Amino acid sequence: MENIINKNPGENNDGSQAVSIGRDGHNESLWQKSAVKENWNGALDPSVIYDTLIVGAGITGITTALLLQKAGHKCVIAEAHNPGYGTTGGTTAHINTFADTTFAEVEKAFDKQAAKQFAESIAESVALIAANVRTYNLDCDFRWQNAYVYAETDKEVDELKDLFESALRVGVTAEIADHAPAPVPYQKAVVFDKQAQFHPLKYITGLQKQFTDLGGIVLENTRIEETESQDDFHIAKSGERQIKAKAVVYATHIPPGGVNVLHFRNAPYRSYVIAALLNDDNYPDALVYDMQDPYHYFRTHEIDGQKYLIAGGHDHKTGHGDPQQSFTDLINYTKRCYEVKSIHSQWSAQYYVPADGLPYIGHLPGASNGIYTATGFNGNGMILGTVSAIVLSDLILKGQSTYESLFNPGRVKPIAGFMETIKENADVIGRFIGDRLGLEEIESVSEIPVGSGEIVTYKDQKLAIYKDPHGKIHALNPVCTHTKCIVNWNNSEKTWDCPCHGARFDTEGVVLTGPARADLEKVNIGPQA
Repeated sequence: MENIINKNPGENNDGSQAVSIGRDGHNESLWQKSAVKENWNGALDPSVIYDTLIVGAGITGITTALLLQKAGHKCVIAEAHNPGYGTTGGTTAHINTFADTTFAEVEKAFDKQAAKQFAESIAESVALIAANVRTYNLDCDFRWQNAYVYAETDKEVDELKDLFESALRVGVTAEIADHAPAPVPYQKAVVFDKQAQFHPLKYITGLQKQFTDLGGIVLENTRIEETESQDDFHIAKSGERQIKAKAVVYATHIPPGGVNVLHFRNAPYRSYVIAALLNDDNYPDALVYDMQDPYHYFRTHEIDGQKYLIAGGHDHKTGHGDPQQSFTDLINYTKRCYEVKSIHSQWSAQYYVPADGLPYIGHLPGASNGIYTATGFNGNGMILGTVSAIVLSDLILKGQSTYESLFNPGRVKPIAGFMETIKENADVIGRFIGDRLGLEEIESVSEIPVGSGEIVTYKDQKLAIYKDPHGKIHALNPVCTHTKCIVNWNNSEKTWDCPCHGARFDTEGVVLTGPARADLEKVNIGPQA
């Protein structure tokens, strides 16, 4: 597909100076460095009861809003920061007809019909993305690709066989590859055609323009703090502002606010990505995946004539692993596979792993009628965020969806999912108790390195202390405002991350990503020594 020549990255459409797109961490993604922030904020009429309020302006929220607005609804998007601030701005932007949860795993946990429905929903989402690019002539670097999955060991060969055969059973096109662009020796490979890639921020910016052109309203820097339900509509509150809507969609990656059952059926993970320049021109002209656990993946993206190798992997649960070590391991692994000249960008993003393998899309459990959610996308946010938009818009417009039962957030499913929920919740309880014990006691904040943070006991207080590059101390109560777990310091993204349900806060304690809604409490520690 031909792409329109990009405008000057430093200018908006009207020639004014562009503003960079913010994200939920210190590291800047390749997408942020090559996209510009458009200003399409609309004017809210507080007297109007809108048809739908969509909370969150990532791919899920913006796609849902556009589908509803096209159908004649009056919609408002409320975004706590800016569009693409969360995972959409940190994805590797793979568009696949298969998912991290294999069709074989869906067959085992559910049944063959469920696996076929899952495949059909994914195919529908890929078709919608391609149609949006074509219909609106979006300048988002969209490109069809083949995807190769390769196995290096006997065990991986068996797993690849399950992936391949179950894909065929549900109607997904795949073949045994005669040759794969694998960066290491392999035993067997499978190729999937009609996969794709794009620039995620350019894509959602294009959708946002279509939405506002149709009269849709986007409210940036508008964090929804609470929602009250009336007989016929809901009132969402953000400071002094109130938004009235007949339906509310939480497209926030995990439902925010108080404790919800979905917080215990999804486990938060951090995923690590680099964009590298190569000494040679051996950039893969395909999407490439290995079968390791966690797996690695590679692809190429070209921006302004420069090719970048995008590599991802070395995931771990949020607030548990060592982010800097994950980046080091990913870089070293990539260097073993490719002739790396330099690392242009490195960043991380968050995703949620659902207990039974399938996303939760539909009515928010425990909430009033007309309140919806979408979560549990695993590492497939672009396709499953788009699936969510299809399902949610159908539920709101028609009262039903083909995939309503499959993705029902209230499902209790089955023994495998139940055991995974038990395991994850045991881990949460362990962190809740264990992280309160054995904290390092310091006599002086000078012991904390500049540009770093630690959870410590200081003057008989348990504190989250960050010392900025200028030596200034920022002290916070380390208790997450969601379910009272102790946050951990992420020295790569310069954030405080909750190891229980994935809430994340900046160095001032401000919420970056939910499910927490309230900021961490600031603490005055007096004269610093």
